[in-house]
Amino acid sequence: MTGEREPIGVIGVGWVGLVTAACFAELGHPVIARDILAEKVEALSRGETTIHEPGLGELLKKNAERLTFTTDMGELLAGARLLFVCVDTPPTASGDADLSRVRAVVEELGSGDHVLVMKSTVPAGTGQSIRRDLPGVPYVSCPEFLKEGSAVEDFLHPDRVVVGADQGDEAAGDAVARLYEPLGGEIVRTDVASAEMIKLASNAFLATKISFVNEIANVCEEVGADVGEVARGMGLDQRIGPAFLRAGIGYGGSCFPKDLKALKQLAGNTGYHFQLLTAVIEVNELQKRRVVNKLQHRLGSLAGKRVALLGLAFKPDTDDMREASSLVLAARLQGEGAQVSAYDPVAAEAAKNLLDGVEFCGSAIDALDGADAVVLVTEWPEFAELDWAAAAARMARPLLIDGRNFLDPNLLRGAGFEYEGIGRAIESTVPAGTAE
Repeated sequence: MTGEREPIGVIGVGWVGLVTAACFAELGHPVIARDILAEKVEALSRGETTIHEPGLGELLKKNAERLTFTTDMGELLAGARLLFVCVDTPPTASGDADLSRVRAVVEELGSGDHVLVMKSTVPAGTGQSIRRDLPGVPYVSCPEFLKEGSAVEDFLHPDRVVVGADQGDEAAGDAVARLYEPLGGEIVRTDVASAEMIKLASNAFLATKISFVNEIANVCEEVGADVGEVARGMGLDQRIGPAFLRAGIGYGGSCFPKDLKALKQLAGNTGYHFQLLTAVIEVNELQKRRVVNKLQHRLGSLAGKRVALLGLAFKPDTDDMREASSLVLAARLQGEGAQVSAYDPVAAEAAKNLLDGVEFCGSAIDALDGADAVVLVTEWPEFAELDWAAAAARMARPLLIDGRNFLDPNLLRGAGFEYEGIGRAIESTVPAGTAE
């Protein structure tokens, strides 16, 4: 475990696993990546990228000679000692993390001269349980802190790397830490349980900032303040900082919703009621639905109205639809009797399997054709460059709800739109029931 270019094994080549494999290959390590889905392994072996992540495809092509993809666990175990577990841990019906994929890896691994490095997000206490099941196999917790849309950059330029190893596994922790030393981020050495909690606590705190600023935005609408100015003034305080203080229609994706539920349930399993997290989750769910109220206030009944959604993925630069606000918004609009059209430059194919009855369009302009309103759901850069005057001419009524406060209100109003953001001062309001 002392060689700079020691072979690395990656178990699971979803989003985290594929980025991990590609970036370690970029650092010069031979990587063997294993997944149980043969079609995914075959596609990657042909040089095809299976997820949308900026820069990932280039890394996979550049380092193809260092990357081996397989479905054979035996090939992985024979070729690498450091094994990074990157399998999914989705929430169960109870809110607990589903560790069945992690347990399946443990069962396949058995004993041997390997180091198990847990990248998957797992509840505190998981490492201790695995060490009991795999006596003699060193265990290291090394949670990921990657953001979809900038995962390659985050991996190669981390602000910190957390390495958790308990007594007796210090040498394994040293080996993992050495892998990350060339990247320059601070390496946090701690015990396994603390490493597991650092990941959950970090995501919970960031989600709390988002829900807090969304609550502030809702108050701003009532008192005539501008949440953008409020957030800017808050963020200049070094104790607060500007990150994650952008009001909108709520967080989504694969990490925040899952990790908050897991942490809340983890606390509940110990008998502790995590009241703050309960409120954070509730605020986020309600925020997604406020857009419907805004539309009803402007249009009256939504029955028979055509509403366009611009953007479907939970954030730009990804095709991830997990916990996307568009899912809730589309369902609520359809529940009110509205016809829904939609456009997303990347996530449309993934969304088609999730959104029944939605008309998917080939461009933003086509989605707006004949619409009574448009909601900006995902802040794709191309929407800022749209010819909004031409868009207004295509709509039955040029009403825009900016769910991400992404667009320039003056530009939109100058193009003929009724514009309303989240927590922004409203220039004019059409009372409910007075729509044409």
